[in-house]
Amino acid sequence: MREFIYYSRIAPTAGNMIREDLQASGRIDIAVHAVIASFFLSHKFRTDVKLHLVFAGPPDPQKHLELMPVIEGKTGIDKIYLSKKNVSGVIKRMLYKYKPGIKNEVFPGYWIEKKGFLELVKELHEQGRKLFILDSDGEDLRKAELPADPIFILGDHRGLPPKEFKRLKQLCTPVSIGKRTYFASHTLAVVNNEIDRREDGLMTTQHPN
Repeated sequence: MREFIYYSRIAPTAGNMIREDLQASGRIDIAVHAVIASFFLSHKFRTDVKLHLVFAGPPDPQKHLELMPVIEGKTGIDKIYLSKKNVSGVIKRMLYKYKPGIKNEVFPGYWIEKKGFLELVKELHEQGRKLFILDSDGEDLRKAELPADPIFILGDHRGLPPKEFKRLKQLCTPVSIGKRTYFASHTLAVVNNEIDRREDGLMTTQHPN
């Protein structure tokens, strides 16, 4: 099992703030692409991924959306149908289904609660989980030692706020996919690919400088 935490400073925290123009809706389009990059392969759906979305935009920050979609059973009863085209709609419905004071399972494998970004990270750290933060100055991901259940943290187009970033470096191991800046969804795809290669027994060839 691998987990990702995607944090957005401006993603809306109420369903009615997600409009047809996703870019103008607190850049919820980036979160949508993060969901797609986390779970979707060509003609296949990943079942070994859990994704955390933490939104800190208006009107009621922060909201923690946890996704580990159920894919077995009858649609509408045991699961909901998730496609690349309806991700924004699912996120919108999750925000609408928020209930104060509880972690609400909106659909099978989809939860929402009021929880802050650092609170979530600290909680996972206290559980003994190994957390990694994506940072261009971190250790090369291809050389990093990864546990069987790693957690990777990344931000939206604005990055992680400096205050939180300093605290994260005390709790997490910085790793890098290179000096160039990628889209969040592309970063997720690269990390997924690296873990896939390791699980498939493929060794990365290190070229001399």
